[in-house]
Amino acid sequence: MLTTALQEELAKPRTTVQLCILGIIAGICSASLIILFRLGYESIQLQYLSGVGDFASLDPVYRFLLPIAGALFIIIFAFITGFKHYRMGIPFVIHRVKQHYGTIPIRTTLNQFFGGMIALASGFSVGREGPSVHLGAAGSSFLGTWLRLPYNAVRILAGCGIAAGISASFNTPFAAVIFVMEVVLREYRIHMFIPVMLAAACGSILTQVVFGHSHELDFLTVIHMDGWLLAYLIPFGMFFGASATFFNEQLMRIIKWFRPMSMINRLLLAGVITGAVGLLAPDAMGTGLSAVNLVVQSPDDLNLLLLVLIAKVFLTMVAIGLGIPGGIIGPVVGIGVLAGVIMLLPLQLVAHGQQDLTASFALLGMAAFMTSVLHAPLAALSFVMELSHDPSVIMPAMLVIVSSFVTANQLFGNRSIFIRQLDYQKLSYTTSSIRDTLQKVGVMALIDKEYKLFSDDVSNRAILDFLDTAPTHPVVKKSQYEIDVSFELVQYDISLNPHDDAPLAFFTMQGVPSEATLAEVYELLQKAREGAVYIYRNHSSNIIGVITWDSVRNYLYKQDF
Repeated sequence: MLTTALQEELAKPRTTVQLCILGIIAGICSASLIILFRLGYESIQLQYLSGVGDFASLDPVYRFLLPIAGALFIIIFAFITGFKHYRMGIPFVIHRVKQHYGTIPIRTTLNQFFGGMIALASGFSVGREGPSVHLGAAGSSFLGTWLRLPYNAVRILAGCGIAAGISASFNTPFAAVIFVMEVVLREYRIHMFIPVMLAAACGSILTQVVFGHSHELDFLTVIHMDGWLLAYLIPFGMFFGASATFFNEQLMRIIKWFRPMSMINRLLLAGVITGAVGLLAPDAMGTGLSAVNLVVQSPDDLNLLLLVLIAKVFLTMVAIGLGIPGGIIGPVVGIGVLAGVIMLLPLQLVAHGQQDLTASFALLGMAAFMTSVLHAPLAALSFVMELSHDPSVIMPAMLVIVSSFVTANQLFGNRSIFIRQLDYQKLSYTTSSIRDTLQKVGVMALIDKEYKLFSDDVSNRAILDFLDTAPTHPVVKKSQYEIDVSFELVQYDISLNPHDDAPLAFFTMQGVPSEATLAEVYELLQKAREGAVYIYRNHSSNIIGVITWDSVRNYLYKQDF
């Protein structure tokens, strides 16, 4: 159990040693969970594939049956845990972070862990970053709630877990930090940034210990580009902005079309389609790494690259649109790499010796497509920088990212696929500015412990005498019933009725747990704009302090200056 002093320290919106240490612990816990998840699905794949993600090595009959069998296992596990707990992935996590301080239900976490593992092992075109975000947030938020941390600290730990999860998945700690701030938390605060950064570093270190220092895209290297090539990157980025808009539109259309269908039928249909397409284009199956490897093996085979690109786009829409548990970023990476290399081929018709640019255009295509699909330009830029290990990629990457984002956003009105999914599922992800400010402060940061408690057998005259001697201290009257206890705030009655012996005003107080934030206090008091709430620990009758409406109002005034 945390001491009161530590809980009060964590309730304040500032960077502390305690919060940094908790961020490190959360990062280690979440990264360990992600590494276990990754080892799980990779070990399953190696039972029947010659290498991780090498679905082309599987016999065509088994390649067709594998996704169907995977869909059946996902359905069985969803039935065991309850179909109503099937919501998962990055959009769901964004909703939980914004509306529930990042706490994740245990059953959705189990569905994500085992369902995501089966989906990745059976060849569905989904990424491991979706489960990584979900499991990372779950692991760290479980730690926070178990320690009974203030909710504002639990939210920060959820961000730490997400950063550690992404960092453990791709070995890109800086990109993981930017992704959390830009896509999930959707804000930049220094007291959040530091522990999230520490957690991402922990995720990267643990990944390097288990899987080595390299990542799957190490073979993609960037070379210097001439001035005229930089000019070509503007229409290059615009093409990806339009393509991302088309991708998001069609994905949402599939989600809406098949919504009336039962979840069991949707998952089975996804399995059948994935198996059928996998017969013709096995490189389109899996997370997207097979598509990246294909670029290295056959960079000049336009027909093959187009076939795999079309198949990859279609399988990704089917898997995500029909509800297969997994992420979208992995497939987006594969699609961007394939399309980027294809966009290089026209240059080879007008200028020879452009084959060395294959890796560069693969990385730039990935950055442009990720930017417009996710609406995450900074995350895409940092992702490319870490994958390339070359600062010379910054200028061309900025050109394609800006042109892609502006084209998608300004010309086509495209929005983040995560936000569109949240809107369609009617999951809220925004709050008012007042609530957003107050959610960052725990009640223990504003609690008044200098209160005087009177029992219900004390006369009003005695309470008035105390107020005359100590008017600045909150006065609470406790009423004991057979099975319940209630508390009232007692103040001077400003109506000053001359016929009243003891001019007192009584305000019934509601209880708020010590882990809550000022946002909960504001919701209870903002209608009457007077009175107070009492703060309790462990049990609603164990009062430890008071927060008045005036103190909340004064705190908000201070934030304006």
